Amino acid sequence: MDVVLPCLDEAEALPWVLERIPAGWRAIVVDNGSSDGSADIARRLGATVVHEERRGFGAACHAGLLAAEAEFVCFCDCDASLDPGLLPDLVRQVAEGETDLMLGRRRPQSRGAWPLHARAGNIALAGMLRRRTGLRLHDLGPMRAARREALLGLGLTDRRSGYPLQMVVRAADAGWRVRETDVPYLPRSGKSKVTGTWRGTWHAVHDMRRVLADGTGPGTDARGARAGTGTASGATTTSSADNGTRTAGGGR
Repeated sequence: MDVVLPCLDEAEALPWVLERIPAGWRAIVVDNGSSDGSADIARRLGATVVHEERRGFGAACHAGLLAAEAEFVCFCDCDASLDPGLLPDLVRQVAEGETDLMLGRRRPQSRGAWPLHARAGNIALAGMLRRRTGLRLHDLGPMRAARREALLGLGLTDRRSGYPLQMVVRAADAGWRVRETDVPYLPRSGKSKVTGTWRGTWHAVHDMRRVLADGTGPGTDARGARAGTGTASGATTTSSADNGTRTAGGGR
């Protein structure tokens, strides 16, 4: 299994996160322009490191998806708010045919784990998603699992905050079964780049409303959207066992 971990200045959280990656799974840390040495720390701890030059949560996630090689791909935040050790149960439900896309529904474990404004924005988006797709989800959380080839087939194009929502919308439109399961949500390490402020939350909700309206969003990138076409932003991949560099789509 491959675990995609979008990363922007998460040096403090990385050791905790990578220590909890299930044995035998590959951690793909997608460095999105960190200035705190996150990429070096991830590499020293055995992760495959992808450098994504284009800023944006969706850009980082998609670069990781293109770099993945396993049949099943998971996504998880890299800020220590979610425990990657919980991922095997999500993958199991996909592998056993219970669902096609499995999401982790965040359940805050303390008052400060999920700010009120971020929770309110999530509730509003869940309601809009229900009206748009009929899916009765409570959360659009970043912990999720699906088959790699199927995800690539969705042709995801958003490269900002709308990426997770676009994945769910396009999966629903394609007739996928989408389910959620409760996962503990812990106080993150450091300040959130998206939901740490009302302004950041507003921008994220704005991005996602555009995805719901027309299936795309700001930061849309039509290049390299399908499997096998590589990355539009020139992401490169290195690992602790490979001093070379290769494009995320394959070849050295």
